[in-house]
Amino acid sequence: MKKTLRFEDLEIWKESMRVCTAVYDALKTCKDFGFKDQIQRASVSVPSNIAEGHERKSIKEYTQFLYIAKGSCGELRTQLYLSASLEYITKETGLKLIEQYLALSVKIYNYIQSINK
Repeated sequence: MKKTLRFEDLEIWKESMRVCTAVYDALKTCKDFGFKDQIQRASVSVPSNIAEGHERKSIKEYTQFLYIAKGSCGELRTQLYLSASLEYITKETGLKLIEQYLALSVKIYNYIQSINK
């Protein structure tokens, strides 16, 4: 598989940026600053690790960073369930974001499989 020259051209990076922005928007009014900081850091971790891995020299390193990004998707789903349960966000918003992170996790996994062929 031909490596994409710029991480900005990767659909998984673009999608992770869109969902990260949606997390920030959903938590604008959240007053639990510790929780808000944690979930925002996790959401930023996804596109950041995709980008950092892309800039590494080897497929092995790249794959490692992609798995970290995928792990952050799982962390975020947990935090989003909690956000909805605590009514920091609406249940509808929480479920929508959870679905987006689940879909992104699958796409990251599929991308990992494709670059390791």
